[in-house]
Amino acid sequence: MEQKNTLTKLKNYARKLKQHLFVLYLSYKDNRVHWYAKLVAVCVVAYAFSPIDLIPDFIPIIGYLDDLIIVPLGITLALKLIPSSVIEENREKAEEIRKTGKPKNWLVAVLFILIWILLAFWFGKLIYNIFH
Repeated sequence: MEQKNTLTKLKNYARKLKQHLFVLYLSYKDNRVHWYAKLVAVCVVAYAFSPIDLIPDFIPIIGYLDDLIIVPLGITLALKLIPSSVIEENREKAEEIRKTGKPKNWLVAVLFILIWILLAFWFGKLIYNIFH
């Protein structure tokens, strides 16, 4: 019974978190939001909506680090930087967008793929230099 309550709490938390992402998505376009808050919001939204994670989920333990720690911290920081009036205005709009589906950010996905390719190239070059 306790496990079911925990699962329900986690699902509610995830739903609330998604709602905040859509609020941030709308808020960073608002002129009343300072540039530094927009920057944080854009980074969080772009990363969260990217179909590819910087740290792939198949890597044990640290693969879920971004989903469990980095994204929630980014959302919290962005929400603290954005005026509460802007957040409240965008909640209803965010609910409508959330119902239509999560947008994908393929630009960030391509960036992450390039980072992994560069890391693989660097690592390969390092190994080659060690053994030759």
